Amino acid sequence: MQICKMEKLNFPIFDLPLKNKQNKPHIFDPVRKKWLVITPEEWVRQHCIQFLLKEKKTPLGLLQVERKFNVNGAEKRYDLVVYKPDQTIALLVECKAPSVNLTQKAFDQMAIYNRVLKSDYLMLTNGLQHFYCQMDFENGQYLFLPDLPELKRNQT
Repeated sequence: MQICKMEKLNFPIFDLPLKNKQNKPHIFDPVRKKWLVITPEEWVRQHCIQFLLKEKKTPLGLLQVERKFNVNGAEKRYDLVVYKPDQTIALLVECKAPSVNLTQKAFDQMAIYNRVLKSDYLMLTNGLQHFYCQMDFENGQYLFLPDLPELKRNQT
């Protein structure tokens, strides 16, 4: 039974838990452990979560979704992070809706966030295109990668 017609994304096919609730399509978020209304950005975020869990073998307990933090006195909210066991951030993910082009502005937003979060890796995705970067803090730049490494529990 198809609940909603969402855009096919450039991720492996995942069996995502979907249901109709109050005549609106919902998807279950395994990180927040609750049903959410499906928006285009949420569709991308949930695919990204499954990608990290199933393809990159990231433990569920190291994922955190949509948390507020402070950037130069302004309250911001990141989409998704993967923590290392020492509670520093291994990966910062910025999700955009499939209709949003991944421009320099999106990279700049992620870079500004990362000045505070200090993640080792960055991922920018609209579900159709994915960019992976490793931070080079010494030279103040990010290095583009062809793929994201596995973020296993034992990495620090």
